[in-house]
Amino acid sequence: MAHQENTTQNIDYGDVITSWRIPEFDKHERTKKWYIAASIAALLLLLYSFISANFLFAVIIIIAALVIILNEGKEPDKIKIELTGEGIVVGRKFYDYDEIENFSLIYKPRQEIKNLYFEFKSALRHRLSIPLENMNPVPIREILLKYLKEDLERTDQPLSEALAKFFKL
Repeated sequence: MAHQENTTQNIDYGDVITSWRIPEFDKHERTKKWYIAASIAALLLLLYSFISANFLFAVIIIIAALVIILNEGKEPDKIKIELTGEGIVVGRKFYDYDEIENFSLIYKPRQEIKNLYFEFKSALRHRLSIPLENMNPVPIREILLKYLKEDLERTDQPLSEALAKFFKL
């Protein structure tokens, strides 16, 4: 029996209310100084991992360096985001509104932050972060309020995203 992959092309997830496209990943402009600093940091971490006999940490550092190097010349593909009456479609993945605990919108134009965050009911699922790109956040919020609760306590982007942006990772 042949395996069939579920894709958004052949499954009806309800009427699309709005959609936009986002880059697959953030493409950072890195200078020569960044590469020198990153190389020194990686070598120091490798040295530490060998001194402490933590060889798994060394493997993780090497894999992380390889991922950064291999993705350096790659341009990010565009992924389609769709808000439907049933849930959210991100590329080929579908997230039913029933699986999502709440959403929050962080819009800080001066800091160039305009993101949509979804927290899942399951503790095993990681937070979903979606850039709004050139979309107006007000209509997006109005659409989502019909289906989900809004987390008004979240006022800043998560620390992990801020650090990734700062270190250009």
